[in-house]
Amino acid sequence: MDKEMASFNHNITITERKNLVISGVKKIDNFDDNEFLLETSMGNLLIKGVGLEIIKLDTYQGNVSLKGKFNSLSYTDNSKKDKEDSLFSKLFK
Repeated sequence: MDKEMASFNHNITITERKNLVISGVKKIDNFDDNEFLLETSMGNLLIKGVGLEIIKLDTYQGNVSLKGKFNSLSYTDNSKKDKEDSLFSKLFK
């Protein structure tokens, strides 16, 4: 049961706006060098920045370490794809 509880813990640590460590990550939905979309135990997390890279990925414990210059972190209700679909559906109604 402790392993199940550990997977639900969600923390974010930013060091000098260059290094980011996130726990409680269920999966990485999408990423490039300017944007990461992660599914966490607390919802979808959208990270924007410049020169973003994965440093460490621990799928067993749900930890992700990133480096780069971070400009914003925001939680979203839906995935990025759902937002794009809804935008197009609104345009073509």
